Amino acid sequence: MTTHTTLRAEGFSCPSCVARIEKQVGRLEGVERVKVRFASGRIEIDHDPERIAPEQLVDAVATAGYASKVA
Repeated sequence: MTTHTTLRAEGFSCPSCVARIEKQVGRLEGVERVKVRFASGRIEIDHDPERIAPEQLVDAVATAGYASKVA
């Protein structure tokens, strides 16, 4: 089973920031797809809700150096 979670992020300002977030979140077990929408500040994530919770996704974005919250 896969669910779709959207996060709102702040503080990224360049394409390398996008790659950093996608790499950090994408390496988590249970994450199937990550897409950062640079212009809107959204991070769209498809993941297995039994393996990873939205709060863990927010923590992974924080580890990459950016603030986010569930939209």
